Amino acid sequence: MAVLLDLDTLNPEQREAVEWPGGPLLIFAGAGSGKTRVITQRIARLIKEGTPPSRILAVTFTNKAAREMRERVAALVGDSAASMWIGTFHSLCARILRIDGKAIGLDPNFVIYDDGDQLSLIREIFKAKNIDDKSIQPRGVLNEISSAKEKLLTPEKYSDKATGFFERIVADVYRSYNALLNKANALDFDDILFYAVRLFEQRKDVLEKYQERFLHVLVDEYQDVNYAQYQIVHLVSEKHRNIVVVGDDDQSIYAWRGADVSLILRFGSDHPDAKIVKLERNYRSTKNILAAANAVIQKNRSRASKQLWTDNEEGAAITLTQAGTEQDEAMLVADAILKDVRTGRRKYGDFAVLYRTNAQSRVVEEAFLTMRIPHMLVGGVRFYERKEIKDMLSYLRLTLNPRDDIAVRRVINLPTRGIGAGAMSMIEQWANDRGLPLFNALAEQEVQSSLQKKTASGVRAFVGAINDATELAEQGPVTPVLRSLLSGSGYVDMLKEDRSDDSLSRLENLQELLNVTSEYDASSDSPSLSGFLESVSLVADVDNLNEGGDAVTLMTLHSAKGLEFPIVYMVGLEEGVFPHARSLNSDSELEEERRLCYVGMTRAREELNLVYAHRRSLYGQPNFNRRSRFLDDLPNEIIDTISHSGYAMPAERRSVYQERTGSYSQPPSSLFAEPHKEKISPTYKPPFEIGQRVRHAKFGIGVVVACNPIKNDSEVTVAFPGVTGVKKLAQSFAKLEAV
Repeated sequence: MAVLLDLDTLNPEQREAVEWPGGPLLIFAGAGSGKTRVITQRIARLIKEGTPPSRILAVTFTNKAAREMRERVAALVGDSAASMWIGTFHSLCARILRIDGKAIGLDPNFVIYDDGDQLSLIREIFKAKNIDDKSIQPRGVLNEISSAKEKLLTPEKYSDKATGFFERIVADVYRSYNALLNKANALDFDDILFYAVRLFEQRKDVLEKYQERFLHVLVDEYQDVNYAQYQIVHLVSEKHRNIVVVGDDDQSIYAWRGADVSLILRFGSDHPDAKIVKLERNYRSTKNILAAANAVIQKNRSRASKQLWTDNEEGAAITLTQAGTEQDEAMLVADAILKDVRTGRRKYGDFAVLYRTNAQSRVVEEAFLTMRIPHMLVGGVRFYERKEIKDMLSYLRLTLNPRDDIAVRRVINLPTRGIGAGAMSMIEQWANDRGLPLFNALAEQEVQSSLQKKTASGVRAFVGAINDATELAEQGPVTPVLRSLLSGSGYVDMLKEDRSDDSLSRLENLQELLNVTSEYDASSDSPSLSGFLESVSLVADVDNLNEGGDAVTLMTLHSAKGLEFPIVYMVGLEEGVFPHARSLNSDSELEEERRLCYVGMTRAREELNLVYAHRRSLYGQPNFNRRSRFLDDLPNEIIDTISHSGYAMPAERRSVYQERTGSYSQPPSSLFAEPHKEKISPTYKPPFEIGQRVRHAKFGIGVVVACNPIKNDSEVTVAFPGVTGVKKLAQSFAKLEAV
């Protein structure tokens, strides 16, 4: 089919980006500025002007974004889009490693360990090295190893830099962790990028192959790249220098997982001849919403100068509401949504409630359950993290890679095969002595003959089920493999015999997994077990967001990135909550919190509602935090301020609450309280402002998170840096001094 270009409908900046002939190009794409359209139109123009689709590499950050980009490009250029390389950094690098990883000694049938598998390895190492997991958290060690890999530090390089006690422990565990990964023929998520960089750096012939192949490289969400991803982009695009990066430093909110906002800001110095285009026209939000978002983000110093604008209507004022407590906050949001739906003004699917941390969702969920409001929690127990799904994925992984000891340990007794701790220890010792994987040991006649008759029979059945599935896997499609394992392993029979509601639910989930494999087999040009497991391991939480249901969406601000809703409620806007207490000691972290606030505000298309509580329970105690500094930045002329010190539930809904209490013994008393009757002295004056820096004689300088009255004194909650953390101090004894 002919290439369908529609340049006349682009605004001048969009068109400039699409028509840029070649060389380095940085597109600053503000929220709602139509960046996906720009990227797809640019790809279509390249193809129309003669660039073979197979020589175009487009990198995104989520599988959902990759699918949407491929579909949009296909709508413009037809079937030729199929030969393009479009995907996430991890999926594309995994593909490269399966094709050429053998050049640096990687087995192409490697499996990808998810977070749970990685943590299991760390715990196994802790046990072997007698490391106390109460004094040193396995999760903390795993995070540090992940950070090292993102910085491309090998165990040896990390060890050279290690100074403190914790770092030396990590260095030791890191070596063992990598050794166990190698033994299992497994990579973790960070390894996918780490080994891709190693492949390109150590094998110039492989690098040259991909440099020659990819004449044009486009990277979306460039503000979120980490150092390893930055290196991959630099290496692959170095020859032709037709590199286009699209991003918005104002939406860089993932520093906690390695993203480095400075990398997009230094693009101009990396490429002195780069063209820089700013997409500042917003097609999503009203003028008032953009005025609020611009006012907040402009306080950041480390940012490229830009300002969103729109031709959309002025829109409703931004509502700013003070609630009495977090329960009041949740109930007033629930009540407002219910009113809008009952009057026919809105449907439930129009609303999103955004919050800083997952812990804040509980009171909102309870309020919505109470008021019978349908809602969808993004970030709850996900499909691929349910026990029965992880069990069957482990069976599939073992079918693909018999060296996967983690998978063996997970499923060897699912269903029960009588292999107790003693027998398992013996089998592991036998395997270790001979340098064999556990599955190979289980298949040995010598091992089976050492087991009790019933146990040996179960082991033989287990080995047989895996071998049968392996033969089927060689044919390609995954669904027959999964069906074979479900029946041959005895897993389905185990659930059927149980007959409980829980087991029936698990059987339904396994049926859904068969639906997943069927869809994969039908949609893949060349289905394979390795391809299926790779696609599953790279699924992101937000990729599973059901966009069609009529339900209110509850999610963290981080999860909301890239989404939009007609009406947004942002709750918990208090110092120490948002911005988070951990950020108050760091200018760079405060800037990231401000960017997160900007992201939340720009999710709203028509209405934005900001809510904070006068009193909120933190650390198990009531705290009286002042409202977030971000609210102080908002222009008065666009704000409609509402105060609900004690939210009074409408009388007609009180009986509903009492009917729906379930495990809740009583409604929060504040729901029926008269305004300003909280049990606090009206004359109490806190000794410090929330967010103020103070000095303690022993702990040093910290930031005030909360101040509360106690008898003849003030309890001051202070966040100190490092291991000291958050401390509650009586001011008369602590003698804190303002800095």
